[in-house]
Amino acid sequence: MTSPDAATLDPTNPFAHPSVLPYGLPDFRDVREEHYLPALLAGMAEQRREVEAVATDPAAPTVENTLVPLELSGHLLHRVASAFYNQAGSDSTPGLQEIEEQLAPLYAAHQDAIWLDARLHARVEALAASLEGTELAPDTAWLLHRTRRAFARSGVGLPEAEQDRLRAINAEITSLDAAFGRKLLAGANAAAVLVTDEAELDGMPQDARDAAAQAAAEQGHEGAWLIELQLPTQQSVLASLRDRGLRERVHRASVTRGATGDENDTRETLLALVRLRAERARLLGYEHHAAYVAEDATAGSAQAVAGMLARLAPAAVANARAEAAELEVALRADHPGATLEAWDWSYYADRVRQEKRQLDDAALRPYLELDRVLTEGVFFAAHHLYGLTFAERHDLVGYHPDVRVFEVFDADGSGMGLFLGDFWTRPSKRGGAWMNTLVDQSDLRGELPVVLNNLNVPKPPAGQPTLLTWDEVITLFHEFGHALHGLLARVRYPSQAGTSVPRDFVEYPSQVNEMWAWDPQVLASYAVHHETGEPMPAEWVRTLLEARQDGEGFATTEYLAAALLDQAWYRLAPEDVPTDPAQVEPFEAAALEAAGVAFAPVPPRYRTSYFNHVFGSGYSAGYYAYIWSEVLDADTVEWFAENGGLSRENGDAFRARLLGRGGSIDPLQAFRDLRGRDPEIAPLLARRGLDRADAS
Repeated sequence: MTSPDAATLDPTNPFAHPSVLPYGLPDFRDVREEHYLPALLAGMAEQRREVEAVATDPAAPTVENTLVPLELSGHLLHRVASAFYNQAGSDSTPGLQEIEEQLAPLYAAHQDAIWLDARLHARVEALAASLEGTELAPDTAWLLHRTRRAFARSGVGLPEAEQDRLRAINAEITSLDAAFGRKLLAGANAAAVLVTDEAELDGMPQDARDAAAQAAAEQGHEGAWLIELQLPTQQSVLASLRDRGLRERVHRASVTRGATGDENDTRETLLALVRLRAERARLLGYEHHAAYVAEDATAGSAQAVAGMLARLAPAAVANARAEAAELEVALRADHPGATLEAWDWSYYADRVRQEKRQLDDAALRPYLELDRVLTEGVFFAAHHLYGLTFAERHDLVGYHPDVRVFEVFDADGSGMGLFLGDFWTRPSKRGGAWMNTLVDQSDLRGELPVVLNNLNVPKPPAGQPTLLTWDEVITLFHEFGHALHGLLARVRYPSQAGTSVPRDFVEYPSQVNEMWAWDPQVLASYAVHHETGEPMPAEWVRTLLEARQDGEGFATTEYLAAALLDQAWYRLAPEDVPTDPAQVEPFEAAALEAAGVAFAPVPPRYRTSYFNHVFGSGYSAGYYAYIWSEVLDADTVEWFAENGGLSRENGDAFRARLLGRGGSIDPLQAFRDLRGRDPEIAPLLARRGLDRADAS
């Protein structure tokens, strides 16, 4: 396929020129599917010319003629790709999926053309040699270090034949990543559970029932109810459904996604991904893909990752077993002689919590209305910590009618960027919750950030409020922590913007932001009954705070099972990867057993066949990052508590020493600058109740 360049891109294409909208927001009013591919190809051609000019520059390499133009290259490509890949995940169509399929090998080849360019590599190495002993600005020194490492990890030093094989592997991996996501989305939509007998919905809150009825009607099932699946194994609806048979149907629909033997079966795709990543790691000189990933993260080695997970697993499972025994007593009161199953856990956990705490999700939800939680909770905390204010921009539109756009202002009234919120689920959106960036902040480019959050909350019928579960409230705060990382960073180089940090550090600021959902001042601001305006009863708030460790055995075990499963797949040598899709489930079972986390009532948070993080979203061998980051998070929560909690002084310190730096320095140095020392694991063990059992 011949790539146009920017000069020949049709001037009517909305990407032919930088957006004139505030903060460079893509003009989604004008963007159509057919605009993306020509603009992406033009962006690749333009960047190749820009990089070629650096590689062939006859002048001796300097920061200004080598690092800076490399940083500025590919602006058109980045603008278009940011919009395209977000829309492909948030509002996919067959047309976008076809473009993604066409683009995948081209994009992989484009990246390889840059990072396997021996001339460019030689120029960067010559620059490093010339600067030996020179004191560079910290961000420039870190950029040079990361650039050199990127070249080394790309395989630029391999013989030509091995580089050719590496290019083929990279192209195939990119295509298979996209294929996994497409199959999973289609399979999840197909697996939604249709209910025709309303009696089976006993216990489901009315607003959730109305949302299920609307979802069914939209799929042509008037008079029925459609329970759409969320990305994790556990489905939030299970906490309220009294009908054990329907609970089992929903659970089985969840855990069999991707292993259905039809066109949406993901197992052949994921096995190919595991095999290719293992082969690439071997080509590059690593024992396995997990070692390749960990080396470039704060963990440093796969052994360090394994040590952390192994240390936590025994105590977590012990706690889960103790919780299960308590739940089984409640189950047998309803079903004498029954054995606790995975589909029973959420329901009886909620039942036991009701009996013990006199509180359940159904009672909480009327006090957790989405708009109120967002504006008087998430935004409220950001204002008190960082001085930020938010104004909804009804004149600006997103890529879908459900997207809301807010302008963000700093304490001095200056505009800081845009925040987009896309909160409701739909068949065209992949599962889960995430943050994306549409425009990266960069002083070098003179750009301010445009960031967005995606959630998957069921959409109520028109005119009805969106009421959240407590878990969804935490997710909203979590994802906005990522958004703050993008909004508050002030860096020179675009590759260091916001969340451009190692995978096992990126979750840290977002996890810290979860703490404000529990803060009494913040909670009092947003936890208000959506009809009466009455605040959540004070005794409920106390109960919520007292119950923070309830279910930690389950939560830690299901997470660790998924993280250990990810590690097990990506520690395989190429020749050890199963070749038959039917071997996926036995491998999974053996891996969980070997890791000591095989406990049937608590299946992994993601089973292999629908583990989108590690087969479709860039977290391969990196799902451990959440618990690794939580060590930093729990330690930082203690720092806030030691210094008075919610205050501008604390927020400004966290912003200046950590969030504002983005990826411009060694992230662990940023943590040390905040905490005054290296991170300690004790706060995490206490938070998860692992300090009361033998976690060593």
